[in-house]
Formats: sequence, structure tokens, C-alpha cells
Amino acid sequence: MFTGIIETIGEIREIRPRGGDLRLVVGTGGLDMNAVKLGDSIAVNGVCLTAVEFDAHSFAADVSSETLACTTLADVAKGTPVNLEMAMLPTTRLGGHLVSGHVDGVGEILRRWSDARSERFRLAAPAALAKYIAAKGSICVDGISLTVNAVEGNEFELNIVPHTLAATTLGGYRAGQRVNLEVDIIARYLERLLSAGGDAAAGGVSRALLESRGFI
Repeated sequence: MFTGIIETIGEIREIRPRGGDLRLVVGTGGLDMNAVKLGDSIAVNGVCLTAVEFDAHSFAADVSSETLACTTLADVAKGTPVNLEMAMLPTTRLGGHLVSGHVDGVGEILRRWSDARSERFRLAAPAALAKYIAAKGSICVDGISLTVNAVEGNEFELNIVPHTLAATTLGGYRAGQRVNLEVDIIARYLERLLSAGGDAAAGGVSRALLESRGFI
């Protein structure tokens, strides 16, 4: 699990084809590698990867064909900057929100514009994910925990403050950029709980339904 609070910006150093998938070598920038062990999880642009090799300044991870198909890691090239976060510990301060590192889909930046010292972004999400995105809710974009400002259909808006622009890759993003999206895990589990009995939630959420599911 992760928090969506980016620790550093790294970069793709090598892309090694391996029998239909890839092994990526990622330069770790300012990430502290002293505590890293073989098999540890590191989120790369929001994708949970397993360190199979590492040194003081980089790590290698295998990326399956499934991950390449479902994320933007298929788009990266040597030198591409990436957001990095180590897996959280039980004692980690949860400054963002609970992030699994399992990308739900790929979105696209439609527009970017200035708003005082912040930058505003409008993104399009895959239609199947739109129901999980709520105004003032949380969403993970390329590994970054962000608050949704507004939602309209499958499009949503974000307000990015100067610190986040400087500490993540968002500062360099423009319209047309593809990004990894992970919706709030709580929304997914709530949907599953409400529909566990089949089509029980088809008529909407009622007191009786919440009681039957143990919420009341």
C-alpha cells in the first residue's frame, strides 16, 4: 500500500525487452535506497512494481504484458521522469489517501490553465471509472494523491498547488498527456458490499439496504 505522497522524481534509465514484456531500470533520484530489500514494492507513476535488482541510485523491476496493457508504462522512454514512492509502513503518516498501486485505467489531460498561483487540470477518465470519481473525493493520478474539484460525466478537474507542481511530474504535463488513474479504494469496496447479494443496490441506497449490509 502507498499514500500517494510522492517522495522523489526519478527517471527511466533502461528499457530491456524480456520475452514479450519488459524489465525497467529506474533511476531513483533522491529516494533513500539504504532500507530497500530485494522484493520490496516501489510505486512508479502509481504502478506498484517489485524491485528485483537495486543499487544506491537505481532499481530494476519486471513489467508484465498485463501491466503494459493497463498503464502508461508502455509509453515511457529512456529519460522519462517518473513519480516514485516506497510502500508505506504501519507507522507511516497517511498524508494522502490509501493507494494500492493497482491502476484502474488510463486517463488523458484535456486542458491546463492557470488559476492564481495554482494550475488547474481537466481530465477525461474511462467511462467505466466515472462512477467512482466524486467532487471533493480522492483520486490517484500517476501516483499522486489529489482532491477532485468538480465532476462532469467522465471528466473531472483538479487544482494543483505550487508545491505539488514542483515535487511531482505534473509541472511538465500538457493537454494530451496520458496518465495512470486509481480511484478511491473505499468506493470500490463500498460498491462490492452493496452489491454482494446480486442486484440489491439497483433501487438505490436505502436505510433497509444499509441495515441488511451491517452499516446501521
